[in-house]
Amino acid sequence: MPINILMPALSPTMEKGNLAKWLKREGEPVKPGDVIAEIETDKATMEVEAVDEGVLAKILVPEGTADVPVNQLIAVLASEGEDVKQVAASDAAKAGPAASPRRPEQAAAPAASAPRAGDGAPAAAPPPTAEPRAPAMAAERTNGAARTFSSPLARRLAKQAGIDIARVQGSGPHGRVIARDIAAAQSGGALKAPAAAPPATRPPIEAPSDDKIRALFEPGSYEVVPHDNMRRIIARRLTESKQTIPHFYLSVDCTIDRLLAAREDINAAAPKGKDGKPAYKLSVNDFVIKALALAMQSVPDANVTWTEGAMLKHRHSDVGVAVAIPGGLITPVVRRAEAKSLSAISNEMKDLAARARQRKLKPEEYQGGSTAVSNLGMFGITSFSAVINPPHATILAVGVGEQRAVVRGGAVAVATQMSVTLSTDHRAVDGALGAELMAAFRRLIENPVMMVV
Repeated sequence: MPINILMPALSPTMEKGNLAKWLKREGEPVKPGDVIAEIETDKATMEVEAVDEGVLAKILVPEGTADVPVNQLIAVLASEGEDVKQVAASDAAKAGPAASPRRPEQAAAPAASAPRAGDGAPAAAPPPTAEPRAPAMAAERTNGAARTFSSPLARRLAKQAGIDIARVQGSGPHGRVIARDIAAAQSGGALKAPAAAPPATRPPIEAPSDDKIRALFEPGSYEVVPHDNMRRIIARRLTESKQTIPHFYLSVDCTIDRLLAAREDINAAAPKGKDGKPAYKLSVNDFVIKALALAMQSVPDANVTWTEGAMLKHRHSDVGVAVAIPGGLITPVVRRAEAKSLSAISNEMKDLAARARQRKLKPEEYQGGSTAVSNLGMFGITSFSAVINPPHATILAVGVGEQRAVVRGGAVAVATQMSVTLSTDHRAVDGALGAELMAAFRRLIENPVMMVV
């Protein structure tokens, strides 16, 4: 029986992928574990291994095809003993890229729900009629307001007295307002509270269409660059983050003169290998990762993830680090950063960043985590606020370290300072808790010896 090869889901967020390359050709034998294709996801290029044995009878999606939906049929494998040409010409192979598997219960659903004409099934029941009207004397709604039944004399008397007849309690038949009710209202009788106005509905905000945006610019004055899969995913996730997570921001200035001196001493003392290269070279960002990881451990209530049912309180500090790559960014995660040395964090980040730019990271290397760091200091940015990357509850935005005038003991002095801003999910980390976390981070970053003891 032919074996269908489907577009795999290589990450929980993957909906489509690009079939970058076929590593097996039609007619070639395939064994379990053989790498048969390379798939580009929104974050990385991944190898797809065969799980069955046979011969690749037909490739249905050629290499270089973009936006192939998950679970779409991409190739057909002929199992042992089958005629490869016959399998290649089978209905499954002819189905082509549009084919997508359906479970048996899905295929049977239409037949079970819609009887065919002429098979003796009863005609569909007509839609139910409107509910019977309430008695004529009951209050009705006209143009969204309650109608008040009253006598002509009562209406005239209410108008003369300046009384809103809708607020008068009627004592006539079926609650009808009559003349004596108006007289009672004039003499101080209680009036009903005014009816609350219906809440104003605001139409949903819709983004202008592509055609409307293009109409604002002169034809030929721009180039149309289609979005790739990564850019679409980033746009969707950032929009969801800002719409669904209540962001709250906390900023502090950290004095990093001690950190810079410690970094210089540690790098100068690094042992050299046979090639003459040092075993490690620490960056300021390595200290930031370590300080945030330790701060999370000292303020464990901030090391959390919000879910609708409960708070996930993490035992370890898994710190994601934003890395810019062509077309977007990715956040590889340094696992258990609180337990790693600065040199280990430095070497791990260099490896993760290099493979991220080559789009060679595995999903488990960039998914999850409990917090993140985004550092734009190397671009000269003084300060900024980062967008939280779900499922994180926090992200630390790091600016450039620069010399600034500070006041110490009543005198002006010069210090190297670095501005950092913590974005928090206010459902999980409120202002006071976020401030406690920032204080712990600042203590560590200004006293780097605390990170190596």
